[in-house]
Amino acid sequence: MSGVRGVRYRRDSSEVSCCLKYLIFGFNVLFWLLGLGILAVGVWAWTEKDTFNNLSKLTNIALDPAFILICVGTMTFIIGFTGCVGALRENTCLLACYAVFLALLLLSEMTVGILGFVFKDWIKQQATGGFQAFITHYREDPDQQNLIDWIQEDWLQCCGIEGPRDWDRNAYFNCSSLSVGSREACGVPFSCCRRREAVRNKQCGYDVRKPGYPADRNIYERGCLRAGEEWLETNLLPVAGGCVALMVLKILGICFAQNLRADIFAQKAKWH
Repeated sequence: MSGVRGVRYRRDSSEVSCCLKYLIFGFNVLFWLLGLGILAVGVWAWTEKDTFNNLSKLTNIALDPAFILICVGTMTFIIGFTGCVGALRENTCLLACYAVFLALLLLSEMTVGILGFVFKDWIKQQATGGFQAFITHYREDPDQQNLIDWIQEDWLQCCGIEGPRDWDRNAYFNCSSLSVGSREACGVPFSCCRRREAVRNKQCGYDVRKPGYPADRNIYERGCLRAGEEWLETNLLPVAGGCVALMVLKILGICFAQNLRADIFAQKAKWH
C-alpha cells in the first residue's frame, strides 16, 4: 500500500504545468501544419515545372520562389515539430532543440536587421541585381513571372527597376526583337499598365515604348526600386511593429520551452 500511495502522491503533485505544456503544444501544432502546407506548395510548384527531372533549371535556384517556399516550409515544419512533440511527450531533448532553433532564428533576424541598416547601399545593389534577373528570366519561370507581376501591379504599382526602359533586358520585350517578329517587342508586361477596367487586358503593354507612341501610355512610369523605398518609408512603423512582435513571440517561445524543461527535470528528480 505504501508503494501505491507513493505513486499516487507523485502523480497528484506533478510539477509539470499542464497549461504551459498545452500552450506550447497548441501553438506549435498550428506552426507545424503551416510549415507542412508551405512545403507542400513549394514541392508542388517544382513538380509542375518538372524541376526534379530537369536539373538544368536550377541555375537560378536562389531566385526561385518555389525553392524559397521549400526552405521556409522545411524550417517552419522542423521548428513546429520539435516544439509540438517535445511538449506533448515532455521530451527535454526536443524542447532544447526547439529553444535553440528559435534562438538561432532570432539571432539571424537581428543580425540581418543590423547589417541591413548599416549596409543599406549594398542591400539596394543586391535587390537591384535580383530584380534584373527576374526581368531577364521573366518568360522562363512562371513563378518568377507571377511574382514580378504581383509586385508591379498589385503591391508597388511600378514598372521595371528604374522605369519601363528596364524591360529592354528581356529578349521578348527588347526593341531589337522587332526584327524577329516578337509582338511584345518595345513593350512591357501587362502588369505595368494602370488598371482602369475590371477585366484585365493582357495586351495593354504592347508597343508602349515605340518611338511616336502617344504620350499618355497608361503605364506606371516610376521604377519598382523607388516605389519600394517609398512604400517602406510610408509603412515603416507597421513593419517595425510586426518585426518586434515576432521577436517577442520567439523570446516567449524560448522562455516557455526552458520553463517546461525545468519543470520536467524537477519532476524527474522528485521521482528519484
